[in-house]
Amino acid sequence: MNRIEEAAREALAGRLVVLPTDTVYGMGTRPDDPVATARLFEAKRRPRDLTLPVLVASEDDARTVGVMDEAALALARRFWPGPLTLVVPRTERSHGWDLGGEAETVGIRRPRHLLAVAVLERTGPLAVTSANLSGSPTPFTCDELVELFGDAVAVYLCQDQPPAGVPSTVVDLAHGEPAVLREGAISAADVVLAMRGEDLRAGP
Repeated sequence: MNRIEEAAREALAGRLVVLPTDTVYGMGTRPDDPVATARLFEAKRRPRDLTLPVLVASEDDARTVGVMDEAALALARRFWPGPLTLVVPRTERSHGWDLGGEAETVGIRRPRHLLAVAVLERTGPLAVTSANLSGSPTPFTCDELVELFGDAVAVYLCQDQPPAGVPSTVVDLAHGEPAVLREGAISAADVVLAMRGEDLRAGP
């Protein structure tokens, strides 16, 4: 069994896995198992009022987790796969997931990184958050991650080069007017232009 298959198997079993994304290393598990998500909160020492985001392999998977209205689809089709997290209302499928924080919404991202996508294609949506202790920087190397989390993580799916290190931009689409909650790899200005339907690739 290769490492991708092993990571997918362990995540589906409710254990923790570390995998690279196009922003930072993430640590994740299945989102529909409260024991698994509690394990993720405990390993990170993450406050329960902070919601765990969910990574998906496709727009179709995103639709099963969150309500993707016209604004959400416009942003997803412009910036996904990539470093954009969309906070949207939960669907019936995800409504009971114990992700901490606000029970009515979920943050969804479709990463570009091939290793992350390969795992997600085998598991379906996963609760994935940055692989760090809450409030501390995310390590750039696998050795640092192993030193930090040890046996709490079942599989470390690492790469030779560190991820980019810039967090995703987070846009709230669930509470009235869209709002950029965190400006990361995608600028707030580009988000606004995309929501207006302007082609960011067009020249002057």
